[in-house]
Amino acid sequence: MKLNLAAALAGVTLPTVLAFTPTRTTFHRSSSITSMQVASSSSSWSLQEDLTFNPPDTMNDAQISEVACAEAASLMKRVKVPVPEYVSDDKSVGISYIHWKADETAKRNNKNALPLMLVHGLDSSCLEYRRLGPKLAALGIDTYAVDLLGWGYTQLDDVKTFSAQAKVDALAGFWEVVGNNQPVCIAGASLGGAASIEYASASRSKKDGVVQGAIFIDAQGFIDGIGPMAALPNFLAKIGIEVLKSEPLRDSANQMSYYDKEAYATEDALKVGRYHCLREGWDDAFLSFMKSGGFSPSKKVEKIDVPSLILWGRQDGILDGKEFADKFVETLPDAELCWVEECGHVPHLEQPEFTAEKIASFLRSDKFEDVVPAVSTSSSSPFSFGNVGGIAAAGVAAVAAAGTAVTLIGSN
Repeated sequence: MKLNLAAALAGVTLPTVLAFTPTRTTFHRSSSITSMQVASSSSSWSLQEDLTFNPPDTMNDAQISEVACAEAASLMKRVKVPVPEYVSDDKSVGISYIHWKADETAKRNNKNALPLMLVHGLDSSCLEYRRLGPKLAALGIDTYAVDLLGWGYTQLDDVKTFSAQAKVDALAGFWEVVGNNQPVCIAGASLGGAASIEYASASRSKKDGVVQGAIFIDAQGFIDGIGPMAALPNFLAKIGIEVLKSEPLRDSANQMSYYDKEAYATEDALKVGRYHCLREGWDDAFLSFMKSGGFSPSKKVEKIDVPSLILWGRQDGILDGKEFADKFVETLPDAELCWVEECGHVPHLEQPEFTAEKIASFLRSDKFEDVVPAVSTSSSSPFSFGNVGGIAAAGVAAVAAAGTAVTLIGSN
């Protein structure tokens, strides 16, 4: 079996911790469904924007020339979401995200579709979806790209752990607050696939669950843990983390992520994948994740019984599609596979138009005809935010998605 170091770094073993149970949307996949029944949680959370948050100035501070990046950054918000007390003493953390609102004309001219929640790769950010998000919105898909706790532009201070489980709990809290736990399709790229599997397996079920569709983009789903890096002494781990955010390593990850390296493995891509790493507290947050052991998605893939789409770059040099894409199809009960030609590890960056079209087509397929009627399309929907040595090698692996985003370390 071909095992890329970057891929190995993508997994993680979830510690046994208190599981957070968010407000849940209860419904059934039945043609008679026309409304949702929402159960009340023990505490009521409303959409509360973090007014202290300043989106990254990608053009001036980061010196990133890509217009799409600046436009995406200008839309970035941060909200307080509920998490268990083991994550934060005040049981909340700030999660950053970008919302691309569906084009109303496109929505009227097409079948309704589930909203889409996009999850980035290892140590990346929601800016990883700067090219895909606008194209999906233009096709009438309400799209949210969310940062995983400890990465991107999320809160880093006053957080007790950035473990894999904490990331999943914060993801659940995000959709409770921003999405009101309405039915959603979750999409994860690279390591974001592992996080999505963890979330979907706990929130899924075509009969009763929040996640009603799943999309895996060159996703990490069958490798658990981060190997020996989890057991490194702190001082060695910190050296590795410093290497991880270095420009040479990020450039290597950048080169690994694309098929057309000349066009896409650019200095801009490197900067997008690295800029958030310069934030105070990033090192400790990454160390916390390493020490947690990481995600353990492999035994949970088969629990996802909702319609699934597998998108895979034909020339992915990080995760071998012949092995892993086929394994997704064999394991998931209702999956379809779409190869993305002339594309490496990050279809959403290298072939965003094709990727958007395939996703939109999937979300409007007959597979969701019993679920979509339950999705609110009201202008007052809570979706509208405006209304309210070896170490170096392991580091390279982790970064494997860095400049362009490492889908393991973040695709940018």
